Amino acid sequence: MPEFHSTHRDGRILTVTIERPEVMNALHPPANWELSETLDEFCADPDLWVAIITGAGDRAFSAGNDLKYQANVGRGMEVPPTGFCGVTSRFDNHKPLIAAVNGVAMGGGFEIALACDLIIASENAVFALPEPRVGLIAGAGGVHRLPRQIGVKQAMGMLLTGRRVGAEEGQQLGFVNEVVPHGELMDAARRWADQILECSPLSVRASKESAMVGLDSESLEGAMRARYESMATLFESEDFIEGPAAFAEKRPPQWKAR
Repeated sequence: MPEFHSTHRDGRILTVTIERPEVMNALHPPANWELSETLDEFCADPDLWVAIITGAGDRAFSAGNDLKYQANVGRGMEVPPTGFCGVTSRFDNHKPLIAAVNGVAMGGGFEIALACDLIIASENAVFALPEPRVGLIAGAGGVHRLPRQIGVKQAMGMLLTGRRVGAEEGQQLGFVNEVVPHGELMDAARRWADQILECSPLSVRASKESAMVGLDSESLEGAMRARYESMATLFESEDFIEGPAAFAEKRPPQWKAR
């Protein structure tokens, strides 16, 4: 059993909860490796199609790197190859990840959320990349993902000051998909997950891979002409036949994900 997080499996959905509320769900190396192993299992399990990541308690999603732990051990933060929380450097996962941000998402905590495909935020959520204030840098993808997701000027306004941004402003800036009352957060995240499950999982994965990898192309033409493995898998699948057939027959599709 994991020591620093918990999991709940409900049909096709896996909910992963960071369980270090005593330190505002800050992560140290043992927690990062644990979470990475759980996300490995999620990615490899054909019966799991969507994951929701959240934090225990009402105060924090994750306060990021456990700086007190790092100071006590006297060396830099050790993370698995998949990065902070097992997600920030995981570039081969095409299954959707939803961040259900229940409170503070600072530093690495914000970087976890930015590495997810959707951010659903409690009205109590607060986001920041405050690393420059303590002589560090948001090196788990924050300095790269934030400009890509909200534009350079708005991102620099956060990156160069470390200022805190509330949930409503986060939605205005464009990195938050929906803001909900605190008590409705997990229901809202589940609602988004259920909407994803209505779609072909292979179509969803092909869409995610094409969009994310295509962003690295030098041109729109290059992105459209590139070959995407998930798209090839979709075209050869039963889902590619089932979707149009179900539409024509006016019935719910029976996705196979094969």
